[in-house]
Amino acid sequence: MQESIHNYDDLLTMLDSFLREPEPFWDEFFSDREKPVPIFVNAPDENLVSYIERGIITRGKVLELGCGPGRNAIFLAEHGFEVDAVDLSKTSLDWARERADERKLTINFLHQNILDCDLPIGKYDFIYDSGCFHHIAPHRRISYINLIERALGEGGYFGITCFYKGGKLGGSDLSDWEVYKKGSLMGGLGYTEDRLKSVFQSLNPVEIRKMIDKKGSDNMFGASDLLTALFRKR
Repeated sequence: MQESIHNYDDLLTMLDSFLREPEPFWDEFFSDREKPVPIFVNAPDENLVSYIERGIITRGKVLELGCGPGRNAIFLAEHGFEVDAVDLSKTSLDWARERADERKLTINFLHQNILDCDLPIGKYDFIYDSGCFHHIAPHRRISYINLIERALGEGGYFGITCFYKGGKLGGSDLSDWEVYKKGSLMGGLGYTEDRLKSVFQSLNPVEIRKMIDKKGSDNMFGASDLLTALFRKR
């Protein structure tokens, strides 16, 4: 028997069912630490490093969305930030905790779906997302934006690194309608500068650019097929 849709949450749940269940996928993804996956490197994003070095982002309370094995959360904690880091994969968080413990860092790792987090209003000075947003389905985008606007303090910053449309690392050129026709994000949605400005139009853009390529010897992660952006809450 088909269930009826009575409210907005029911609609979201119905649309979720068109796509794969995320938690088992990501637990499996992070289970083999030897896979040649670029983001498995234990080094922070070059754009994040630049925000700190240029003094745009200063010490405060940080939330990282989809922290994975913790490389960016660790960098922020090492630079004096108080860090909450969320991921729905327990496997990735176990890895992140091991890395943090090796460096004797205190990071509050949270095993939750970011869209279900009950976060306090205006608590964070900086929210960062490296590689999570492009895996958010179109119907969940509003929830994601609401999370940013609710959790970010006045004048706070939001940083993001995501797939560039058509990039070699990913970035499918699907319309929102096509996502549901195919029942897949095809590895992750690609974005452009204009598209990010449109999605996050309630925030002021500070800097939007492609990532700068980095080698392992630079102790940073950088790949020019990714797009980076920094916004500030009005």
